Amino acid sequence: MTNVQTQPIKVLHFICSTGFYGAEKWILALANNSDRGLVHSELVVTRESDDHDLELTREFSQLGLPAHELEMRGRFDLRVVRKLSKLIKQQGIQVLHTHGYKSDIIGALAGRMAGVKCISTPHGFETTEDWKLNLFIKLGCYSLRFFDLVVPLSRELESDVTRMKVAPEKIRYIRNGVDLKGIEFRDTHDFSGDRKVGFIGQMIERKNVRDLLDVFDAVAQDTPGIQLCLLGDGASRPEYEAYAATLASADRIEFVGFVNNPLDYLRTFDLFVMSSQLEGIPRCLMESMAMGVPVAAYDIPGIDQLIEHQVTGLLAPFGDKQALETCWRQLLGDAALSKRIALAANDRINQRYSAARMAKEYTDLYQQICQ
Repeated sequence: MTNVQTQPIKVLHFICSTGFYGAEKWILALANNSDRGLVHSELVVTRESDDHDLELTREFSQLGLPAHELEMRGRFDLRVVRKLSKLIKQQGIQVLHTHGYKSDIIGALAGRMAGVKCISTPHGFETTEDWKLNLFIKLGCYSLRFFDLVVPLSRELESDVTRMKVAPEKIRYIRNGVDLKGIEFRDTHDFSGDRKVGFIGQMIERKNVRDLLDVFDAVAQDTPGIQLCLLGDGASRPEYEAYAATLASADRIEFVGFVNNPLDYLRTFDLFVMSSQLEGIPRCLMESMAMGVPVAAYDIPGIDQLIEHQVTGLLAPFGDKQALETCWRQLLGDAALSKRIALAANDRINQRYSAARMAKEYTDLYQQICQ
């Protein structure tokens, strides 16, 4: 006799949030695109201080879904393990789904204490010179071995997880996706006025923003009216701002900081640029492609899954700023090329990288693990 699911599977997403970045927006995209008749999504976030702004809990609640906060004193508080285990039992959670090294450590312990299935989705692995943070990251990576399933978002992350000695039978690859609800393709490309180059992302070392500043400064020397708009915040922002102030094009570079509505800015860009040295499959890049903003970036794992050179964007070898500059100039100066690439990029995202497709694959995974 076949078992028929009559009630949705209760999934609790757990993250130790430090802002409203890619992982946080990914959780929203998954919950927003999941079939609520099959999956009931809840969220729990740690609150590390009274002034800790948790935009994610507000956004999640606006989806009409339960969002919880757990007080955590300082950077790491093992008392949260017991609090999380208690919440899991109170809410009747069947699957704990964690995001990030701290949530992986706490989640592995709390999930075992509560007796529920545990899934981790790695969103990227940081490198840092802070020995304490580096220790936590290593512990988070080690804790992945104790999850029922680890579900990386890209083939590169899958390789990373394998190197961390997670058992092969515990690894399931589900390709990243972006929430296409609210994203409209921008089918007009005005090449007659001023041009705006844009970046969206955390201001951290691995984003390599200094290369973007150098390339922009070179292009700006003979391109009147061009501007660079950088959205995002992070530890490296003061360094990047100080460096930008030394450039000849300093008055045409704007550091906007963190914004809740990056799509409003994105639709004003004529070119979206990245120079990261390490990525998964970037959500901001998928959003740009879906909206029809052409992209130029360094050719690194993760980005190469989205951009096919000369088809869905332009790529330059990592660290080759002159080649990246050439990519910028081609897309800013050739309207036909820009439009062709924008159309192909939009089609690539809609066909392969929608959050609706991703949510269905996760729903199948939740059902399998709960059998």
